[in-house]
Amino acid sequence: MVIGNLAQALDIVAEIRADEESLIQGDRRMTWSQVERRARNISAWMTGCGATRQGKVAVYTYNHPAYMESIYAAFKSSLVPVNVNYRYQADELRYLLDNSDAEIVVVHEEFAPLLEKVLPDLPRVVGVLVVEEAGDYDIASIAGAAPYEATAETDRPAVEARHGSDDLMLLYTGGTTGLPKGVMWRQADIFTRFGGGGAGPTPETEEAYRAYVENPPVRYRSLIGPPLMHGTGWFQAMIAWFSGGVVVVLGNPRKFDPAELWRTVGAEKINSITIVGDPFAKPMAKELEEHPDAYDISSVFMIASSGVMWSEETKQRLLAHHSGLVLADAFGSSEAVGLGISFTTAAGSVQTGKFQLSDSTRLFTENLELIESEPGARGLVGVGGIQPLGYYKDPEKTAATFVECEAGRFSVPGDWAEVDEDGVTLSLLGRGSVCINTGGEKVFPEEVEEVVKRFDGVKDAVVVGVPDDRWGEAITAVVSSHGGELDSAAIIEHVKASLAGFKAPKHVVRVAEVYRSPSGKADFKRTREEAMERLGISG
Repeated sequence: MVIGNLAQALDIVAEIRADEESLIQGDRRMTWSQVERRARNISAWMTGCGATRQGKVAVYTYNHPAYMESIYAAFKSSLVPVNVNYRYQADELRYLLDNSDAEIVVVHEEFAPLLEKVLPDLPRVVGVLVVEEAGDYDIASIAGAAPYEATAETDRPAVEARHGSDDLMLLYTGGTTGLPKGVMWRQADIFTRFGGGGAGPTPETEEAYRAYVENPPVRYRSLIGPPLMHGTGWFQAMIAWFSGGVVVVLGNPRKFDPAELWRTVGAEKINSITIVGDPFAKPMAKELEEHPDAYDISSVFMIASSGVMWSEETKQRLLAHHSGLVLADAFGSSEAVGLGISFTTAAGSVQTGKFQLSDSTRLFTENLELIESEPGARGLVGVGGIQPLGYYKDPEKTAATFVECEAGRFSVPGDWAEVDEDGVTLSLLGRGSVCINTGGEKVFPEEVEEVVKRFDGVKDAVVVGVPDDRWGEAITAVVSSHGGELDSAAIIEHVKASLAGFKAPKHVVRVAEVYRSPSGKADFKRTREEAMERLGISG
């Protein structure tokens, strides 16, 4: 199928699946016809504000039907969706909206006062839509702003298609280790990767795609646990939509509630759940263990995780309640989709952190030179095939991540791995940007975190390095508990029993909750700052 803009695919789905469900959140239930109509109206409003072709639309909301509708509307107008982290403070928000050249902002009313504060510094913004729920915000506070719901329900003539083969979307990275970067994806490439719903090859003609939507191998009823503002949630939501399926989001997007998740699974007959590692999976397993007869989870065939590795122990706890589950552990990032994947079932499992070398997965040196993939080789993981064009307005960082070599073009986002003795299996080590250099040894935080989290009573953990006169950096475990006291010395000895001594924490800092983004990814900057403050270490 020759496609330059994802609205072309979604319009086909809306035509075929017209009166069937498309979006669900609590009592909000919308069919494909309703979603298409509302997106069409929003699209016309955006164009009417003066948004230019391939102008940027910043979507700054919680998980809400407006999120998916706004992106669909942007596609229809040949505008470029931009995800906004709703935990940003004023300076971070100003940076992202300015860096992305945002022209339209769709904002949840809770965040409108902060947007109002930074708008004077953003002259490119020509339109603001406010998603109202409680009605606590006076929309008139922002000149020219409009209410989202009324705009979506006001019929307008459809805008003339301005689609092209170069139509983009921007997926900004989380910014947990540095300033967020806008990853440029061609919409055509997203469709090529995911248009087959993740269950097979993408149809290559319109006729084949229509046939696929009418009778897909899997028609997803997909519950998205993490925020749609992150790639993990959004890509999985689009896979469901491409299959003509249903995207379901939890009714309370402000706080993850495993009981609500399992109730929703039973009520909506969910067959696919998207999570981000143990921060989601552990509470889910605990809820099932504490209330083993309370939920019907028989409809679920897959739980998919990406962004944060999840432990083998937690997977087995979930499988104990539903032996038919397939647990997928995807290894990738906003700028490198498809680095690897492992599956765990009741019949057998692939160890967490183990992935396979292939023609499209290779190792590179820090200078981005190709490494011979032999047992014991250690390097940066690169993934080939269809990948982003680069980072928006940042050719220097693009050149440092995307490499052309004799094996093709690869995205090398900074994750280290080692080739196992079999010569084809990769053991994931961690992200180089947060690697800790202690006493001349390099230690990857993820490796230590997985051991710390196995200590009885530890709820969550993030490992960072803090300045140290003797070691250069001292490994520090920042941990939360299930409510009881934690013995720091016992945690350190627990790590030493599983890993080399130099990888054991020098400090253990206890906090009420570990700092993570809404998607579940560790916020290394904030965690390090908290650890240094608690330990009395100056920067």
